[in-house]
Amino acid sequence: MPTAVTADPTVLANRLRPVLLQLNRHLRREIHSLGVTGGQVSLLVQIKFHPGIGIRELAALERMSVPGMSKFISRLEEAGLVQRAPVEGDQRRVGLTLTAAGHKVLRSVKSKRTAWLSARLRELEPDELEAIDAAIEPLTLLLGDDET
Repeated sequence: MPTAVTADPTVLANRLRPVLLQLNRHLRREIHSLGVTGGQVSLLVQIKFHPGIGIRELAALERMSVPGMSKFISRLEEAGLVQRAPVEGDQRRVGLTLTAAGHKVLRSVKSKRTAWLSARLRELEPDELEAIDAAIEPLTLLLGDDET
């Protein structure tokens, strides 16, 4: 019977952090051919999950200034990925939604990132795959209410 291992959370964090950062860098690189940045994809995902969100709310979610967010949204609008529209019931408020092109970009991002990660996972042994599978749920719990 395997013995229980009690890992020091600080030691584990110091080992896990660089791995997650490197994984994130690789996944971000996969989308450069699509003409969008990781930051833009993050905004598109937020808008997808919060259709009609205002710039102020989106800025708060992304922890950035409203003027800065306005500039990012203008770029996404110019690229045809996002559109602004009056919010139903409040003509003074403008909400953001993805265009068909914005949805297509997100599908392409997901497809490219999944293909990259899947190719690397195929190089692992079955027990290594099982270990990664077992780690997904606890890692998800670390995120709390954050969107994945």
